[in-house]
This record gives sequence, structure tokens and C-alpha cells, in this order.
Amino acid sequence: MAVDVREYVEVNASGFFADLKEWLTIPSVSGDPEHHIDVRRSAQWLAEYLREVGFPTVEVWETQSHPAGPAGLPAVFAEWPAEDPAAPTALVYGHHDVQPGEPADEWLTAPFEPVERGEQLIGRGTSDDKGQVLFHTLGLKANLAARGSTAPPVHLKLLIEGEEESGSIHFADLLTRQRDRLRCDVIVISDTSMWGRDVPSMCTGMRGLTEAEIDMYGPEVDLHSGSFGGAVPNPLHAMAALLAGLHDEDGRVTLPGFYDGIIELTAEERELFARLPFDEAAWLKTAGNSRAAYGERGFTTLERIWARPTAEINGMWGGHTGPGGKTIIGREAHAKVSFRLVAGQDPLKVQEALQSYVAVHTPPGIQVKVTIPGPGVRPCFSPIDSPGVQAAKRAMEKAFGKEILFTREGGSGPEADLADLLEAPLVFMAVGLADDRIHAPNEKVEMPLLLKGAESAAYLWDELATSMPR
Repeated sequence: MAVDVREYVEVNASGFFADLKEWLTIPSVSGDPEHHIDVRRSAQWLAEYLREVGFPTVEVWETQSHPAGPAGLPAVFAEWPAEDPAAPTALVYGHHDVQPGEPADEWLTAPFEPVERGEQLIGRGTSDDKGQVLFHTLGLKANLAARGSTAPPVHLKLLIEGEEESGSIHFADLLTRQRDRLRCDVIVISDTSMWGRDVPSMCTGMRGLTEAEIDMYGPEVDLHSGSFGGAVPNPLHAMAALLAGLHDEDGRVTLPGFYDGIIELTAEERELFARLPFDEAAWLKTAGNSRAAYGERGFTTLERIWARPTAEINGMWGGHTGPGGKTIIGREAHAKVSFRLVAGQDPLKVQEALQSYVAVHTPPGIQVKVTIPGPGVRPCFSPIDSPGVQAAKRAMEKAFGKEILFTREGGSGPEADLADLLEAPLVFMAVGLADDRIHAPNEKVEMPLLLKGAESAAYLWDELATSMPR
């Protein structure tokens, strides 16, 4: 080998962090129209940077705008063919947009003026996701230097979108329009986290999501409970009963067909989850000082939040809620509910099941309306024995020098669209931490972990080149 990968990463670390800090100063907040020009500046910055790295093809892709919807924001596409035409193709996905910096007065420093504090780099986007996108460029350069080559061992593509923090509203359209350009054999995601700095791990799945609002209407006006109580249906009673019935005595969701087709945890996955150093009492403190763990019977806390579907009541209101008493039968009741979904579930089918459940459990005399804001987000999953996951595991173990364990995540993103529309398996390889304060003031990243991410990426391309089906 011409150069040692780890040595190359360490020697070039200061330049890498200087470049990252420059990118982080661009407030690419996709959710704020006043910052849309900055999202475009961020895309242009990344495109120029990738050209300097050596990608022969770099393009800024405009997303399709719907006439009645918000304007689309650009993604960046880059491609670097392998020397071997028969090499497999890997696509790296990430995003260059970020969350707002507010509340600015809770930051130790300005959110878009990144600073180093010890081994931490603090600033919006350091972990989610600019830092984890950029480590791939350092890893690629280390791979080329180590092999003394001018091209990667796999056909390498990057797709870095600009709307992830706004729900990726145009992303599926973009994937569909550019499907031929994006075709690949494996998709590498670097937008998740590890269990801990000293316990490196790989995520193997993310839950999906669907939401709804339920509105119930009874009498046309509020009624005196002495004159009419017990004689006409009460929307608040009906709503309380409907919501209470969402779970049975074992904590299982009662929607018809809710669990049909889900991919169950394997014995190996449960054993690997159990090996993680999980302190439930300490975890409960992070959960708003909750007093007890709760959920579906027969599963541990980690299994519940990572690999089991849920139903949650997010809000409920109606009737008199002001000071003092008001003895009425309220004319209406309202609730918001959400469902986290796991591999094998379809948000649209869950929405249909909710509609059926509500229809069956609405008593006579009550009118009901179920409003569903969108198609939902589908779950995604990568089997731990798949070639791509095993290749990434070997790459990370070489970089970290210890066994890589497995986790999942309870959040949701556009990964299912990537996997389905491009018909390629997902591999999650990331080095963020749960305490990186993403979406919160004082977001940070551990700088040594970004360098480990770069080293892992350098090894990954060789691993994929020899292990992925062609």
C-alpha cells in the first residue's frame, strides 16, 4: 500500500475540519423560506468541493416544484466510476439542509459559527448531517492514496438532498425522475448514530410513521348535564372509549390487521440487543424522569422502541377546560394520534385500519371525521447477515479495533423510498451519538469519531468491491 489509511486520515484531519467549518457557516435551513437562498449556497459549496476532491461528474439537481406547494430545494449528485467496469455500484445518501438555530440564546456560541471545545465541534449541522456527509470525502481520498489509484474500487455515487429536515417533500419525485442515473447495488446511509463512543454500532432499521386527527361531534350545542346527562351520547365519553381501546391488556395495538406481515426480531438480533450496556433506570431519567418502563408485553425497552410498532395519543381536547366547573355535555371532542411502524407494515394500510376501527367504535348519534395529513413514512430495514451490512461491519471493526454491535432507531426518514425506488439494499454506517443534541441548541459532533467514520469509509469501498454481488 502506498499510504496507510489511518495515517492519511490523521495527517489530513486539520484540513478536513477547516473545510467542514466553512460549510457549517452556511445556514442551510430548509424549513425557513428566508434561508432558501442559503440552502442553494450550501448545494453550490458542496458541488464545488466535490469537484476539488476529484469527482469527474458533479451536478446540482433542482427538485420538482408543485404549483400549489412550496418551492423545491436542490440536491447534489456526484459520480466517480471505478477502474473495473464490472465493479459494483455504491450510492451514498445524506442531506445538506439543517434545522433552525433557534433558540439562539440557548447556544454557547452562535449556531452557525462552529467552534472547537476539546474534542467536540459545536455548531448546527456538525452531526446532522454535514459532518457525516463530508467524512466520506476524506475516506475516499484515503482509499485512493492507500491504493495508489486514481479511481475508487467501486462505482461511487453521492446523492445529498436539501429537504430532509422539511420532510423530503420532493424526494420521491426526484428519485423517480433520476432513477436511471442513480441505479446502484447498495445504498450507504450516514445519517444515524452509534450506541456510544466506546460501543460502536450499526443501525439496521428505522421505524415508519403515520398520523391522524379524529374529530367527534354530538349535539349542536353544549348541553346542561343535569337535564340531558345519561340520555344523549357524549362525544367526550365516545372519544375516551375509542382511544382507550387502541391497546389491549398486553399493550398490543388493536387495529385490525395491524401486525400482519411485520418482520419479527430474530433470536440473534434479540441477543445482540441484550449485549448492549443498557441501564434502564438511567434511560428513564432521559425520558423526562419517567417513573416506569411500559409497552407491549414480552419485549424489552430497546426492542419496543426500535423494532415494535406503536400507537400513541399525542393530544386530546374538548368540552370545558377553563378554571372552575361547568357541568355540560360538550358538543365535540378531538384527538391526535400517531403510529410508529416497523418493517413489513405499510402506512396506507394502517390508515385504512384506523378508519375501520373508528367506524366500528363510534356509537350511534356521534358523527366522526378522521383526517390524515399525508401518505406517511414507510419503515426500512437491513438484515444483519446481508452482504452490504457485513462489509460495513468489517470496515468499521477495522477502523475501531473492536466488535461492532447492532441497533435500530425509532425515528423516520426517506430511506424506504431510496430502497424501494432504486431497488437496492440499505447499509447504515454512521458515527453520530445520541447525545449530539441534533435539532437542539449546542449540536455537536465528536471530532475523533468523524475521523473514524472517514477511516471506515476508506475500508468500506474495498470490502464492497469484493463482497457485493455483481
